[in-house]
Amino acid sequence: MTAYIVRRTLQAVLTVILVSIITFGLLHLLPGGMVRGLLGTHANPQSIAQLSAQMGLNRPLFMQYLSWFGNFLHGDFGWDYFKQQSVGSLIQGTIGQSMYIVGLSLVLSVLISIPIGVLQAVRRNTLLDHTLTFVSFVLWGIPTFLIAFLMLDLFVDQLGWIPTSNEIASFHDALTQPQAIILPVACLTLTSFAGYSRYLRSSVLDELTQEYVRTAIAKGAGRRRVLYGHVLRNAMIPMITLIGLSLPALVGGAVIIENVFNIQGIGLLTTQAALTNDFGVTLAITMLTAALTVLGSLIADLSYAILDPRVRLD
Repeated sequence: MTAYIVRRTLQAVLTVILVSIITFGLLHLLPGGMVRGLLGTHANPQSIAQLSAQMGLNRPLFMQYLSWFGNFLHGDFGWDYFKQQSVGSLIQGTIGQSMYIVGLSLVLSVLISIPIGVLQAVRRNTLLDHTLTFVSFVLWGIPTFLIAFLMLDLFVDQLGWIPTSNEIASFHDALTQPQAIILPVACLTLTSFAGYSRYLRSSVLDELTQEYVRTAIAKGAGRRRVLYGHVLRNAMIPMITLIGLSLPALVGGAVIIENVFNIQGIGLLTTQAALTNDFGVTLAITMLTAALTVLGSLIADLSYAILDPRVRLD
């Protein structure tokens, strides 16, 4: 078990380093370079040379990377020349509400998908199974932004249940204004639970065909005990990996949701940084997203290994 943990941890660290090298290199390969992108129409040889020296961009690229990556590991994400404040303070002021909304939608998605997936597997090929399958495919296929706009039109414009003035500008707002987060959380939940329920349905169906199920029933175990005591527990093991690997998709959906519902989160900050060529913020958020993605995958793999000894043996 120890060797497996060490091996997966080293792979995760190597992945983050490779992502940092690629991201850092691509930003420096942009036409005109980072300095010209920051200065825009005010770029001239004197201002370019001055800002390059100020940002340390007149050094060799490898030295720039080592300096930036070392600062990143120590929590220093650089300076935002557009807003004249540290990138860390910008991220700190926006990441709380994003994590709250994404985390809440993830929990709701899992809690909803488990009973639906089990119900579909038990009632396989019935009208209920076909109906839930159709709904899942529709929700899975509709883009997140379209669901968001439809919800805005229905619940805000037509029914007027949620005031249009509601917005989330801080983590405190996300906690104290439940009306303002209902629609964004619902959008992310609807697009996520559809995939989870379909995956769990297939996993439960696979487990129901295993020999241990027939053996347990033959020994007199009740159907409910077999289903929830054995089948569901084993079917949930692959779901752990799926949940860990789906975090990037949730984060990507949050970028769209925050723009639609005017949530001052890290998704909206990312969009604004990309549109204004704010390379410092873009680089920091890309690295944080990559690190969280790798961390989620690592936690899922380690949890999988703890729950299933066959992974460790392989």
